[in-house]
Amino acid sequence: MESDCWTIADPAAFEGRDARSYPPEFRRKVLDFVASGKKVAEVAQLLGISDQTICAWCRQHLIATGQLPGTTNSDLSELAAARKRIAELEAELAIHRQAAELLGEVTSPKGGSKPSA
Repeated sequence: MESDCWTIADPAAFEGRDARSYPPEFRRKVLDFVASGKKVAEVAQLLGISDQTICAWCRQHLIATGQLPGTTNSDLSELAAARKRIAELEAELAIHRQAAELLGEVTSPKGGSKPSA
């Protein structure tokens, strides 16, 4: 058993890493070990990674395969990109509003050009 795990990687190479920084192929092999019946704590100790990290990977795998409800990694990536874009647009809007104030043109928040009657 030990020789199988050591073919994944040298555990010392991963010391102090953030759970997101492990290569996908490493994660996949760890999940394969767990799926083959090895205990999470055993694999975690053998590889020098947190059992909580392995459990999180297992949970995310179950979500990605539709076995558990939740947000997939691709959905999380899209959400992060959308949030970044919203922040950029809000910053751009703030700049345009400042420019309009400096030029003496006050615009409504909805961008309407007709005054309300």
